[in-house]
Amino acid sequence: MPAHAQERTLRLDYSFSGNSRHASIAVDEIRSIDGWAGRRGRLAEVPLQGNGQLTVRSSADSSILYRLSFSTLFQEWQNTEEATRLDKSFENVFLVPMPDAPAEVTAELFDSHGRTIASLTHTVDPQDILIRPATGGAQSKDILINETPEKCIDVAIVAEGYTANEMDRFWRDARSTVNAILSHEPFKSLKKRFNFRAVGLVSQDSGVSIPGKGEWKSTPLHAQFDTFYSSRYLTTLHIKDLHNALAGVPYEHIIILANTDNYGGGGIYNSYTLTAAHHPQFKAVVVHEFGHSFAGLADEYYYDDQYSNYYHPDCEPWELNITTMYDFDSKWKDMIGKDGVSVIEGGGYMSKGVWRACPDCRMKTNSAPTFCPVCRRAIERMIRFYTD
Repeated sequence: MPAHAQERTLRLDYSFSGNSRHASIAVDEIRSIDGWAGRRGRLAEVPLQGNGQLTVRSSADSSILYRLSFSTLFQEWQNTEEATRLDKSFENVFLVPMPDAPAEVTAELFDSHGRTIASLTHTVDPQDILIRPATGGAQSKDILINETPEKCIDVAIVAEGYTANEMDRFWRDARSTVNAILSHEPFKSLKKRFNFRAVGLVSQDSGVSIPGKGEWKSTPLHAQFDTFYSSRYLTTLHIKDLHNALAGVPYEHIIILANTDNYGGGGIYNSYTLTAAHHPQFKAVVVHEFGHSFAGLADEYYYDDQYSNYYHPDCEPWELNITTMYDFDSKWKDMIGKDGVSVIEGGGYMSKGVWRACPDCRMKTNSAPTFCPVCRRAIERMIRFYTD
């Protein structure tokens, strides 16, 4: 383990709440998990800014023990019309190495300009008797194991909406997911840096909820389409249930497979990927969504249908595959003219004011055969950040 840490995981459960104008952070629960499956190097760094960050500091000398960047559904919701007239709260769960002495944990949320809009600092004492051990128990199967968790990036593939009689189908879907991801570069060339395990959560009902069709199902993770009233947006708001189910399985990243042929999916950076497993475009979608959740890539398509924009001309997006040209030197300026890389307007849901690198890419359309060179470089950098 890294210095100042135990061979255990500290699980931090928070509630993020507010509306379009303000946000607040509250501690929900703190748990412990045996073992640590996360990165063991570059602990004081983050590969991307994200829409929020978690920083763990030693209470003794304020040295940084661990940092994590992330995005949340709450912050997406803040940009919706509903957030202008309603307060809501969202569950969030983060995993950090268990410190070997008291530590100060700071959680921060940023707005679309990168400014801090909420911050909370609290003390965690690893000897606190109220830190409850997390226990799971779901059946899991190894899909591809290359090395021990401390040497690889561990991905859990989770069943949602599969009944006991449909579990064999889930194991096959999990294998198809791994094959789809590893058919794309740079995952293909660096596949020995990954472990994939499938977790077979048994559902009472078959399928997932589709509110727009009046279909409501009883499933382990309560996943549903029509998130933020977008018919194709498939998510779960029950993040604690998700992590409770995974206790005992080594994991850093999560892919949830929904037992449905209804089109849709979702991916949130350092939270999870969720996708419909039986739509004809499943393989393209799951790889696209994993580009979000694993590598922090932005969508490169645009409909100009956002209630409020995520990107602005006076600041540079933190995602590496789009730019507002505010600080293009930090993006792919060094790649211009190589492998078809240029600057093309349209991306990040906006037809104007945001640029991408190539005419097409896995982050733009389901028909694109590959990630563009800029996205491939961003993904490779992320893989190496975790494993080098």
